Order: sequence, then C-alpha cells, then structure tokens
Amino acid sequence: MDTATVARFEASRSRLASLAYRLLGSAADAEDTVQDAFLRWQAADREYIEVPEAWLTKVVTNLALDRLRSAKVQRERAVGAWMPEPLLDGDPMLGPADTAEQRESVTLAVLTLMERLSPVERAVYVLHEAFAYTHAEIAGMLGITESASQQHNSRARRRIAMARNTFDTDEASTRRIVEAFVAAASSGRTENLVALLTDDATGVSDGVRGLAQQLIRYTDPARIARAVRAGFAPSSAKRRLAGGSPSIHASVVNGCPAMLLALDDQILAATILEIRDDKIAGLYGIANPDRLRRLVAQWRRREHETSLIGWW
Repeated sequence: MDTATVARFEASRSRLASLAYRLLGSAADAEDTVQDAFLRWQAADREYIEVPEAWLTKVVTNLALDRLRSAKVQRERAVGAWMPEPLLDGDPMLGPADTAEQRESVTLAVLTLMERLSPVERAVYVLHEAFAYTHAEIAGMLGITESASQQHNSRARRRIAMARNTFDTDEASTRRIVEAFVAAASSGRTENLVALLTDDATGVSDGVRGLAQQLIRYTDPARIARAVRAGFAPSSAKRRLAGGSPSIHASVVNGCPAMLLALDDQILAATILEIRDDKIAGLYGIANPDRLRRLVAQWRRREHETSLIGWW
C-alpha cells in the first residue's frame, strides 16, 4: 500500500475511533474495530471507492454492529458486569464535541442507556445525533429504509432523553463540584452527602479494585451516601491495599466532573458524577484496571493540580 493511501486512512482514524467508541462503549474494542477497518481498506479495490470517508464510516459502523451482535459480547454484557470505559477530558476519542448532542453522546449515562437499544437503533442515533449524517445516508450505510432510520432515531431519542446532563464543563465548576463532594464524603456525616444528591440519585460500582463479579448498584440517596462515606474513611488497611497513600484530584471524565484516586502515575479508581439541576444524579465508581487503562495513559501525559485533600 502506498504512503498516500495509508495517509488517507490515518486522516480519518480519530473520527472513526470516536464513532466506534460511541457504538461500543469500549476504547479497546473501538481501537480493534478501526484496525479491522484498516485491513478492509488495505484489501479494497479503492479505485471504485468514490467517497473514502463515507465508505470507511460504513465499514466501521457495520464492524461495530457485528461486535455488538456477537454471542460472546452479548454474554459478557448480559451477566451484569459491563460498564463503559471512561475517557479523560481531551482524549481525541471523545470528539466531535461541538454540540450538546455530541457531548452528551459520550457521557457514561448515555453510553449505559444505549445498552438498552438494539444495535441498529444505537447506530442510527450515533450517526445522526453525534455525526450529523442524514437519514438517507444512514439508510444506505445500514441497508434500511430512510423511514426506518427516522423511526429508530425517534425511539432512541425517547429512551436517552432521561440522561440529559446539565453540567457546564469549565475547570472552575468541575473543581467546585468535586471539592463539595470530597468535603461531604470526608466529613463522616451522611446527611452532608445526601444534600448533594437528587432524590432519585443512583450509583453503580465495579467494587474494590474492580473485582466485583456483578456491578454493585445503589438506588437510594441514603445508601449511596453510606457507601461513599465508608469508602472515604481512611485506614492503614486501605493504604496497604493501595500500596501507599493516594492523592485525590478533580478532573473531567466523559464530559462530567470526576474524582480520581491517584498513586504516583497510576489511577486506582475514578468516581464520575452525573449532574442534573446542580445536584448529583448519578455516580459511577470504576476501579477495574482494564477499564481504566486508556484513562491512565492519558493521565500520565499531563501535569496535575495539587491533591484536594492530603490526609487519605
């Protein structure tokens, strides 16, 4: 393959990875899907490909749908242990992020809700809302009618509407929200935490070191507050388990405020906060090293502000 042909693909790689990530909720799977698309591009008779970008978009979309439909993936997601892989703000896989719809499409709340959609509904929603493809274009990519594409998108929008995130991701707001959360969590008083939560707040965690066989779910603000308070209580046993005394940092993950538990250049856990009407409507606790791998890689490339608290 000549240099120009490779360069043409590489020019689209970030956009294709962003598409695959939204469809799959996994950065690792997205990277594998894009690499599979490159092999298809390499083997294709490119003389007959009139619009390479559209051709590559169609290939990546259908490869991602094949993954979603595979028996292995369906089994893994059915056991109740699947969560989206979090991405640190600025990761190119989160793009495009020019519109509210594009930014919402990579929040953990929306990625989680998209698990309830059929693969075709998920593809239509992502292609139309995040990448602005017309229903006529989507119909050609997916082998469906334009009317069917419109219907799939309408159903997907209704299901995802409940995950609207009202947070404005500026640095000052992020730090303010995370500081308030850390102060309440470290106070030892559950009422301080409950005051930060919406009445219908929910929480989900993959457990200590991300080893839970099934996700741990909380559907009551008081239970969430007790779990967070217990997690924040410092102890020598926790420090031994962590391998030292971690620091706590404010960040933005998948467009939402997040608290990162760091030790040296390693992220031990991330707590992502879904904000609605200036309160916390959802918490996502992620500690599985495989889920955090890409976030950790991005974290190591950056400078960080001082820890929010210094005693943990």
